[in-house]
Amino acid sequence: MEISYRLKNAAERRQQQFEPEGNVGFGKLRTDHMFVMDYRDGKWCDARIVPYGPFEMAPGAMCLHYGQAIFEGAKAFMHEDGEIYSFRLDQNAKRMNSSADIVCIPNIPEAWQVQAIEALIDVDRLWFPKQQGACLYIRPFMFATEDRLSVSPSQAYTFCVMLSPSGAYYGAGFGEAIRLLISKTFHRAVSGGTGASKAAGNYAASLRAGKAAAQFGAAQVLYLDATNTQIEEAGAMNHFHILKCGTVIIPTFTDTILQSITSRSIMELAPLLGCEVRQETVTLDKFIADIESGEIIEAGGFGTAAVVSPVGSYIFEDGHIITIGDGKVGKHIQRIYQLYTDIQLGKVKGPEGWVRPVPRSC
Repeated sequence: MEISYRLKNAAERRQQQFEPEGNVGFGKLRTDHMFVMDYRDGKWCDARIVPYGPFEMAPGAMCLHYGQAIFEGAKAFMHEDGEIYSFRLDQNAKRMNSSADIVCIPNIPEAWQVQAIEALIDVDRLWFPKQQGACLYIRPFMFATEDRLSVSPSQAYTFCVMLSPSGAYYGAGFGEAIRLLISKTFHRAVSGGTGASKAAGNYAASLRAGKAAAQFGAAQVLYLDATNTQIEEAGAMNHFHILKCGTVIIPTFTDTILQSITSRSIMELAPLLGCEVRQETVTLDKFIADIESGEIIEAGGFGTAAVVSPVGSYIFEDGHIITIGDGKVGKHIQRIYQLYTDIQLGKVKGPEGWVRPVPRSC
């Protein structure tokens, strides 16, 4: 793939490494440029890096009417050698194409996606925040642009990548464990739908549930399947729990659960963690009984942004609350988080190919 560069002039671009005062927050900032590529006449074309800015789009663009849009989320980190390293971009590219298949968007070769991200990071590498635990949050996304109002797949699309210089998600470390609302009213997805994709519409549909959770003092919803008998996702994260023997249980992936790259990575890290990590169908009744008996001692969510989000308690729609252990962040979750982030930051060697230096153009 040939990439053209239409960059800001030297006077407008960042000229030295970004040194912010205080934590820059997560996902709020943007770098100088973005990568853009279009799909028309049956092929992806005009790959380019341009100044970050608005898109010009027809009011009839099909993404605005029928929600044909998907996205990904990844991170890059600076190691002690001063170089920026990406983390498992190949897996994000693979999942992007899986999401594209579900919502009828043309695939982009995985190698092209990785090349696009690395080229953009290289151009804007001086935006990396000089802060402990910082990252460049990477947001690739695709959306339908054809100006047509018939309900069918678009014939034109735009693929874009933007970067968000971000501070550590937890600042100085884990805060308090969150609470989840166990809801039998709201459902994230149904079998045969788009639940296994990172489709924009899935997240729009979650907003109402999130507002309901807040009314119960919960951070998010613990979603159940359509029968209200099996546990699926924790908000926008894969749910997990830990048994008193140290075994990590993640609900079996189905077509109503997005396969978290973090979850899959934790499964692959089982030998380094020194514990069993397995998937199984998790019924709500057994989950509650095992918390009450002390068989389950920790729980949380796995996802790109937070890596691990500890859960201390669950609240039902009738107001009943169940607390896991002492309701605080447990030692197993702390160990998982530490190992995972140490691999991302290059402090611990992870599996081959997980961490990759972003090439410099000169």
